[in-house]
Amino acid sequence: MLCIIDEFSRESLAIRVARKLKATDVIEALCELFVSRGIPAHIRSDNGPEFVAEALRDWIATVGAMTAYIEPGSPWENGYCESFNGKLRDELLNGEIFYTLKEAQTVIESWRRHYNTVRPHSSLGYRPPAPEALVWPAPKEIVKMQSLN
Repeated sequence: MLCIIDEFSRESLAIRVARKLKATDVIEALCELFVSRGIPAHIRSDNGPEFVAEALRDWIATVGAMTAYIEPGSPWENGYCESFNGKLRDELLNGEIFYTLKEAQTVIESWRRHYNTVRPHSSLGYRPPAPEALVWPAPKEIVKMQSLN
């Protein structure tokens, strides 16, 4: 699972769920975010193989960002993401059994939307990180929107 968090707003920008994630999957997720959000100055990550791969490092340098790898064995250096992962585990994953990858992707995306738009965060004065953020509608909502036009 790839979780991308905005350190300033605490917004969960993306969660990618797959059986195995490669550097190309990370590039794809970041590319989508860079198009919609702009390119950040730094990208903080651990030293997992998908993050230290030459393809990802070269791509990040090409787009003009810098990598900020945490020290191996020092998860506190990536505290926002580690905290988010703990909340995801406690509030969702520990209580679910997913029978398919698609089910996991759907349920986790629904939780991510709730986390961003409804769930209060103590560090943000008990407000959600992105209550007004643009959240792409689910396919069912798209159909409703199109029928109104």
